[in-house]
Amino acid sequence: MRNLARQRFGFTLVELLVVIAIIGVLVGLLLPAVQAAREAARRMNCSNNFKQIGLAVHNYHAAYNQLPVSQGGTSNPSTVDADTLLVGTGINRLELNWLVGLTPFMEQQAIWEQISNPLTVTAGTFQAMGPNPKMTQADHSTNRYAPWLTEIPALRCPSDPGAGLPSSGRTNYAYCGGDSVHMGDWGALDNNEMTDNTRAIAVRHSQRGVFVPRQKMRFRDILDGLANTIAAGEITTDLGDRDKRTTFGVSGSSTNDDGRDLVPAGGAVSCNGVDATRPQFWGAQAIITNSEHRRGYAWAYGRIGYSGMNTILPPNREICMATTSRGASAVAPPSSRHQGGCHILMGDGAVKFITDSIEAGNSSSAQVSNATGGLAAGRTSPFGLWGALGTRASKEVIGSDW
Repeated sequence: MRNLARQRFGFTLVELLVVIAIIGVLVGLLLPAVQAAREAARRMNCSNNFKQIGLAVHNYHAAYNQLPVSQGGTSNPSTVDADTLLVGTGINRLELNWLVGLTPFMEQQAIWEQISNPLTVTAGTFQAMGPNPKMTQADHSTNRYAPWLTEIPALRCPSDPGAGLPSSGRTNYAYCGGDSVHMGDWGALDNNEMTDNTRAIAVRHSQRGVFVPRQKMRFRDILDGLANTIAAGEITTDLGDRDKRTTFGVSGSSTNDDGRDLVPAGGAVSCNGVDATRPQFWGAQAIITNSEHRRGYAWAYGRIGYSGMNTILPPNREICMATTSRGASAVAPPSSRHQGGCHILMGDGAVKFITDSIEAGNSSSAQVSNATGGLAAGRTSPFGLWGALGTRASKEVIGSDW
């Protein structure tokens, strides 16, 4: 009986502390694994979103025998102020993004019906296809056009935390404009739907991507093969932190929105100015300071800074605008919140993950362009495999191991 009385039915303090320490170590090992699993799920969700966009592109082409136009929409050549935002008389000045036409093919029929029909608001009625999507928050406070402010979940990457004002509806998926910036602002048509030989020749020389501003493109134009050509890329949206991937750096020497001064400069050399202690952020570099003018901030606006990318600099490098105009041409690489790279959509609808270290040739090279300092038309891309993937008809050989 005395032996039974001496039996212990609990832990000593030392034993309890040891158990707590073991549990703490296990939790410390488990949490990173949980976070990694969550990010893997978000990355897969992002890839699925992009695949749906790729499917929508193919269905659009099957229906209309062309790709959705980058910077399409309505205009009026006889209108002196082609940029008017007036309710009832406003046009969108051929500024609509490629994603606008895809909405009915992405199970977004409700928003497409709002856009494609006149929309009545307090002050009057917007025309079909809506006003200019570069409307500011102040413009919307006067005459709110809800479709341009709508955030469509299918256009958002789950890993991107950006949300809310001062942006309009955000997007994380951008069209590919090729491997040169020249004429990447308007294409061959000016604001009054006018063109001439000079503009047309310049566009054919330099705009070598799947999408050309204000021009109808078809699968037949992609002579390098759909499986060898990038149609679109992922972009991250701005968080207001001077991130060099999302805050518009401005070339100190450019005076032309069409990007001529960015051609001989090579890559984003003219926008060098990152913070030495935080290389992912701008330091002394001049930026567009207006907080509404940021990467991915307007899903319906077709200018490259908001909804486009090119294959001059590899993923997650800096964005450099030709001028302080938010609609200017730009060196605009894709980017993402995923670790080590970003997703791209190929012309055949395949989604691939491209690492930041992809072979990208000489980033300081001039670009293919008929601007002063540009490279001759028809040559292979100076930006290596990355540049070759961005061109639609340059006859580069794409290996099977890329």
